[in-house]
Amino acid sequence: MGLALVTGGSRGIGAATACTLARLGYRVYLTYERDSHSADHVVQSITQAGGSARAWQLDVSSETSILRIFQALDQEPQPLSLLVNNAGITAGFSLLEELSLEQLEQVFRVNVFGAFICAREAVRRMARSQGGNGGVIINVSSRAAELGGSGEWIHYAATKGALDSMTRGLAKEVADEGVRVNGVAPGLIETDLHAAAGMPERTVQMAATVPLGRAGLPEEVANCIGWLASPEASFVTGAIIPVSGGR
Repeated sequence: MGLALVTGGSRGIGAATACTLARLGYRVYLTYERDSHSADHVVQSITQAGGSARAWQLDVSSETSILRIFQALDQEPQPLSLLVNNAGITAGFSLLEELSLEQLEQVFRVNVFGAFICAREAVRRMARSQGGNGGVIINVSSRAAELGGSGEWIHYAATKGALDSMTRGLAKEVADEGVRVNGVAPGLIETDLHAAAGMPERTVQMAATVPLGRAGLPEEVANCIGWLASPEASFVTGAIIPVSGGR
């Protein structure tokens, strides 16, 4: 299938995505910022199942760090064919009136600037006009982009809204370069994102707001990503698919 880069691939949706893509035949580069132990565990799970993976430390808010990993990818025998922009942070729960500039800058640097730079570098390698063979970019957004994050994290929702705009615009920009660009918008998913933001019981408390009556699993989001990356989705670009149980 080729070479895939999954940012934020050590836990949650990113880890499930890395494992799913490996099962589909991709050689996977998965990145982590600090938790090398979790990243190594994902790599071990993939290799024990017969797949191929490598963990790479990446500060997605740093252009220098991003360029370093793409330079490493250039040394691989297979060209990059898939980018999953999954790395993201919430910067915590906060009403807008209490939000600091530092929080705002942090969440935009990771969720927006990092995703833009990764997409830029991927296009430079995938685009047919640049000698590439085409490829796929999948952005992991959030239902918060449409719901707004009111009372919790408008700042986080705003970054995902920006990511959705990039998805739609870039899809049109690079369609004739052989590059498809899509997004998935997870809803309430059982990951440690909620605990990291300060509400470990959030999925339990909010399950009743989901029409299907429960929080989703990271693997359910990963399965959608796997489909978007596959030939079965060859005529799908510019789409943002909600994986949210109807919420």
